[in-house]
Amino acid sequence: MFRAELLERAARFRSSEDDPTRNLQSCPSLVLNADFTPLSYYPLSLWPWQTAIKAIFLDRVDVIATYEREVHSPSLDMKIPSVIALKQYVKPSEFPAFTRFNLFLRDRFSCQFCGAMNNLTFDHVIPRRLGGKTTWENIATACAPCNMKKGGRTPRQAGMQLASEPIRPTHWQLQQHGKMFPPNYLHETWRDWLYWDIELEA
Repeated sequence: MFRAELLERAARFRSSEDDPTRNLQSCPSLVLNADFTPLSYYPLSLWPWQTAIKAIFLDRVDVIATYEREVHSPSLDMKIPSVIALKQYVKPSEFPAFTRFNLFLRDRFSCQFCGAMNNLTFDHVIPRRLGGKTTWENIATACAPCNMKKGGRTPRQAGMQLASEPIRPTHWQLQQHGKMFPPNYLHETWRDWLYWDIELEA
């Protein structure tokens, strides 16, 4: 179960006290859907400050919070938005694309045989020579040594145990996994919007 303290330990929130001198490139906007949930947790849905300001003038987003950092023009002084929300709800697809990144995210970036998190690749659980297909249900994340050890055999033939059976994940499941891997730096104005749907402890 994901707890708020996991996010606190994994990421260091940046104080707004540093905003006035912050480099503009270090002022991304957290993008929320119209229901005030992040569009994506991993990668975290962030827009460059220029894109966020353009969306404001096109009336596509509402500003929820701002940095203390300002941008200036001959006719306008404006604080850079740190959190924005889309005015029109974007419905996420039920199932994510079958990509290497999403596969690793489903398996929490760890080898499904030994738990290693380095030198990751993917393995056909049922080898292709035995009719195994390249699908969500037959591909598991594996480190290079385990992949070589298993070779063209099934896990049972190789005497290896999968940590979990591969499945086709839903978009929601990947987003839940994504909460476990926050960026190294988060602005303090983002805190409430990253925590709002975390289950409360009794």
